[in-house]
Formats: sequence, structure tokens, C-alpha cells
Amino acid sequence: MESYRTEEEQVEALKRWWKENGTSTLVAVLLAVAVGSGWQGWQARQQAQAEAASMLFQQFLDTLGASEQSGDAAAGEALATRLATEYDGTAYARFAELHLARLHVADGDLGAAEAALRTVLAETSPKEDLHRVAKLRLGRLLAARGDTEDALALLVTDGANPYAGAYAMARGDVLLAAGRDDEASAAYREAQSLADPARPLPGLAEKLDYLNPQPPTAGAQG
Repeated sequence: MESYRTEEEQVEALKRWWKENGTSTLVAVLLAVAVGSGWQGWQARQQAQAEAASMLFQQFLDTLGASEQSGDAAAGEALATRLATEYDGTAYARFAELHLARLHVADGDLGAAEAALRTVLAETSPKEDLHRVAKLRLGRLLAARGDTEDALALLVTDGANPYAGAYAMARGDVLLAAGRDDEASAAYREAQSLADPARPLPGLAEKLDYLNPQPPTAGAQG
């Protein structure tokens, strides 16, 4: 399983995967529902729906790229809202909810952001990448709101998580903000042990140095 340093890398990977596989995946889900709903005429309608969802999702991804350049998030928000409402129950919608949560945080609406992230958690499996991303972001959101213990409870994971190191680093950040330096240092060391040495977690080394300053060498003193 590929390992990701941050949730942003995970989201980029999800974008690539859905761009390549989203239509066929949505068709499979819709056809599974069709088995118990009557087949005649249904297959063609659902194929058309899947293709429309795929086109809207591609438009959404293109808009995200443009908005990152322009700083205008309105178009991306509108498309994300359409995906979340018109294709509710699909991974397209859950990905859109993840994006909407990010926009809500940027707007300072932490309540709406939390609701969007909890929707993703409720409608995905704990082993799914979207679930893991949403859980990590929700933990950081709760910490920003001052709910330290709830955040720490969410940020517990195991080595099977492809970015367990990012979870450990997030726990360190929460603990550091709460003034629990020794626990933060332990969490950062755990993150360091879980991370790929060839792809270190951004900022982790600096945080460890801050909490564990090294005495100056004799040469430096002289």
C-alpha cells in the first residue's frame, strides 16, 4: 500500500484515482441497486447518470485547479454542492463533502466543516482512504476548537493506516498546543519512526529539534 506523508498527498491521489476509475465504479454501484429494482429501462438511465456524474466530477476537478491559481473558490464550492446533493451516497459526493469542509474552515464556519466531515465518516468504511482523510481533518478541526481530548481520541490509528505517521504528527501538534510538551515529543518521535525516511513529514524534524534542543558543541562555543 502506498504511504502518504500528509492528507493533501492522499487527496491528490484520490483525485487521480477517481479521474481514471470513477465512472466504472459508480456504474457498478448503481447496477447493484438495480438488481432489486427492476431491470427494464433502468440500466440505460443509470449509465447516463453515471456518465453525467463523471463529467460533473471532472469539471469539479478542473475548477479546483483553476481556483488554486485564481484564489476564487466560489465555482468549486457550487460544483461540490451539486455533487453532494445530486449524487448523494456515492464517493463523488463524499469527495465533494471533503472539499466543502475545507472551504468552511477557510470561512471560519467550523460547525459546517464538522458536519461535512462527519457525513464522510458516516458514509464510508474505516478502511477507506476518504474515511481516513476525513478523520484526520476532523481531529485537527476539533483541536483548533479547543476539544483536545476528543481530537486525540480521533487521531489514534495503527500501522495499517497508510499515513499513520501523519496521524502521530497531528497528535503531537495537538499536544504541543495544549502545553503537553513531553507527550508531544513522544508523538513526534512515533511519527518519525512511522514515516518513510526517503519522504520525511514536512516540519517534523524542526518540531523535534524545538522540543529536544541539542547542547552546542565545543567548537560552536569557541
